Amino acid sequence: MDASPVRLTSLAHGGGCGCKLDPAILRSLLADQPIAGPFERLLVGNETADDAAVWALDDGTCVIATTDFFTPMVDDPRDFGRIAATNAISDVYAMGGRPIMALAILGMPVGKIAPEVVAEILKGGAATCAEAGIPIAGGHSIDTPEPIYGLAVIGICRREDVRRNADARVGDVLILTKPLGVGVYSAAIKRDALPAGGYADFVATTTLLNKVGAELSPDPDVHAITDVTGFGLLGHGLEFARGAGCRLAIDWAAVPLLPAAEALARDGFVTGASHRNWTAFGAEVALPDGFPEWARHLLTDPQTSGGLLVACAPERADAILARIRAAGHPAAAIVGRAEAGAAGIRVAL
Repeated sequence: MDASPVRLTSLAHGGGCGCKLDPAILRSLLADQPIAGPFERLLVGNETADDAAVWALDDGTCVIATTDFFTPMVDDPRDFGRIAATNAISDVYAMGGRPIMALAILGMPVGKIAPEVVAEILKGGAATCAEAGIPIAGGHSIDTPEPIYGLAVIGICRREDVRRNADARVGDVLILTKPLGVGVYSAAIKRDALPAGGYADFVATTTLLNKVGAELSPDPDVHAITDVTGFGLLGHGLEFARGAGCRLAIDWAAVPLLPAAEALARDGFVTGASHRNWTAFGAEVALPDGFPEWARHLLTDPQTSGGLLVACAPERADAILARIRAAGHPAAAIVGRAEAGAAGIRVAL
């Protein structure tokens, strides 16, 4: 094998959550699948496009189970491992739970990547799990054409603390805990076009654990939580809207962005997933006249290890936002509200 380093991103057709299936194709595939019930203890299954499955035990404790993996969006193997692990663990936090252990999922093109590079990916994932306070208790590996890494994660929470993506209420305020722009940054990384400091910003946001989800879930004024990943803010917001049977109003001017996200989007650093996302669900989104295309792309920008979208009672919104910021999410912002109306999203300038 050639001893020269191989760029991880050169071995993958896409990267991070941008390599998710087209949301329209995914909905079509799942439409013919049987609903997981009737199992009385299965509190959350595949019926609401939620972040993880939830099973209730006899003592009121719930087991949360999820899996998430993807191809590289960065070339540094340890960073790839850290980002993939952070992203996978996020699903447990998004359900309001606390992770307790993980299993590694590893696919590597044997003969194309040196074993020591693979070891660095695994070390990165282990470092993130250590930060989350959980072990990697096992896993599975196979020979694949593209590099793949992720985790299956098990978590727990009290039954009353489970937070689905389908329980937002009309009048709720919407809070986003991380800035958008990970997808356009990923596109710029592939073309060596990130501005100075851009990579550090990218890694900082994608490796920031969403622990605050577990801190918020016991609050009865926090009604719904999801994490914003491959389908962008609009796609995961639509899952909120469909589940609750309401319309979301998004205030574009309030949406937090990574520092160079606007400039990169204006310069055309847009992922294929952003186009697919808009094609899949754009008919359910009302944009104001003259809304710029670059801004629309940021609303459908696939977020790898993105932030949480939180729906909460309006009278508590400022206090809950302050708590989120104090927990290490300084970019968190109130970005909209839930309104009466048919399921969909209305974007305002």
